[in-house]
Amino acid sequence: MSTGELVSIDPLDLKFPFELNKQINSSLQLTNKTDQHVGFKVKTTNPKKYCVRPNTGVVSPKSTCEIIVTMQAQKEAPPDMQCKDKFLLQSVTVGSGATAKDITPELFSKDSGNTVEECKLKVVYVPATQSTSIVAQGAESVLPSNGPSGAEASRAYVDSNDKSSSEVRALISKLTDEKNAAIEQSKRIQQELELLRRRSNKSQGGGASLILVIVVGLIGLILGYILKK
Repeated sequence: MSTGELVSIDPLDLKFPFELNKQINSSLQLTNKTDQHVGFKVKTTNPKKYCVRPNTGVVSPKSTCEIIVTMQAQKEAPPDMQCKDKFLLQSVTVGSGATAKDITPELFSKDSGNTVEECKLKVVYVPATQSTSIVAQGAESVLPSNGPSGAEASRAYVDSNDKSSSEVRALISKLTDEKNAAIEQSKRIQQELELLRRRSNKSQGGGASLILVIVVGLIGLILGYILKK
């Protein structure tokens, strides 16, 4: 743990359970020790390799913020499992109404006149166990990411959404076909009803024909009510 005047950081080493072709996550806790709001910014020597969430922000007095660092999938292991990548966490006091949007690079420049606290963090690769592998895979599918490190997760979501959309479209198509078939059947019944009415008018023994007309009419009304629902 690193303890400065503004914040404390735990741990100082970002440990990644290294595995080839897998996105891996490591986290650290940033605690504001003061009674003021503290803004922070995280930098790295290899920005294309890592995604930091959040990489800037504001920590309220006496509170803690969790920072997740995601390393994109690596195709090759480094020699002797040694990593030279480093991170720099800068912190500075800000106003009580400040938000992450107010944390600009100018706040941490030497010309700003602000007292900037800095802490360097090392990247350490550790052997992956079965449990850490499961955690890494789970975090890969849940944690947000951008840039190259988030490409695999983005594709997975797209595939999932496409599958759901296909099922919905198939269901809509099926219901539409059933509705059209019911409408056609209703039209045929109405045509038969009209034909029976004409025959009934010409028939002299119209009692039986009238009953048949009433029955067919009731069937048409029932189908019409079902279609409206």
